[in-house]
Amino acid sequence: MIRILFKQALDEKSFRDGRRITLNEVSEEIRISGPTLTRISNVPGCNTNTETISALCDYFEIEPGELLKKV
Repeated sequence: MIRILFKQALDEKSFRDGRRITLNEVSEEIRISGPTLTRISNVPGCNTNTETISALCDYFEIEPGELLKKV
């Protein structure tokens, strides 16, 4: 199973930026619905597409290998 390390990436970006970042802010910035981000955040093994992964990587300024983990 592939896990998306969304919460960890969000925590790291919040720390780097020195502020709290909400799911709504991420949703508006990358134009992905709130329910989709909530599912990615809370459902282990959530199925999503490569466009979403790419948008998250761009937003968090990381590579896919930093966002995805095989467990």
